[in-house]
Amino acid sequence: MRTFYDQLNRKIELKEIPQRIVSLVPSQTELLVDLGLREQVVGVTKFCVHPEDLRKEKRVVGGTKQVHLEKISALDPDIILCNKEENTEEMVAELERIAPVHVSDIKTIDDSLQLILQYGEIFGVAGKASEIAEKIRFEKELFQKEMDGVRERKVAYFIWKNPWMVAGKETFIDHLLKLNGFKNVFLEEDSRYPEVELSQLKHKEVDLVLLSTEPFPFKVKDIDLVKTEGRMDSVHVVDGEFFSWYGSRLLLAFHYFKNLQAILP
Repeated sequence: MRTFYDQLNRKIELKEIPQRIVSLVPSQTELLVDLGLREQVVGVTKFCVHPEDLRKEKRVVGGTKQVHLEKISALDPDIILCNKEENTEEMVAELERIAPVHVSDIKTIDDSLQLILQYGEIFGVAGKASEIAEKIRFEKELFQKEMDGVRERKVAYFIWKNPWMVAGKETFIDHLLKLNGFKNVFLEEDSRYPEVELSQLKHKEVDLVLLSTEPFPFKVKDIDLVKTEGRMDSVHVVDGEFFSWYGSRLLLAFHYFKNLQAILP
């Protein structure tokens, strides 16, 4: 019996290296493929959009908050992969009746690197996992050097509309905002994803408003609305995957951040 602990320090016991994986977190699904485990993935969510063609060849078992337990059970998985933020505690309890469940908990890049290395051990691809983790560390350090001396800008990062919601404290998004030299103006709110009014932006002396492309698909047309109602001059739509997806997506994130810094005021 092989024994592991997930990022909530929950004990997981596996008889052997899992050969049938159900992944209920899009960024973790992408990581599995980049670790060379595409064939072992048997079930994914409708939001697992990378690689683009993956959902055509795998069983879609629902979303991240609601899944079809009978579909997952029929897949006879060796392990099910979840995330503390993406999936509910009740869901995890139900899934544990089907197979061992690994739950990730990601607030920083270090947490993401830990997860990558955990997957390397669990799925027998430690070498590939170490390679990805080291490349992310390298890209992060290089970006941080390039950010030396860049002035801090006060930002609001919107993730939803009707109601308006922003990324707040203790989120992976806020961690990446800090790496970009941004000061999140909504860190004092109690919620990690607080509901706010656009009128608050002026009072907080926000320099930049960032509208994420996910989970709400903000478009260019939303820029004028925020500029008018929030009385803001600088509003930009940014790729939400690079600010919220962990795992191997981080291999591309710092190049994106570098280009973003070049066009922002």
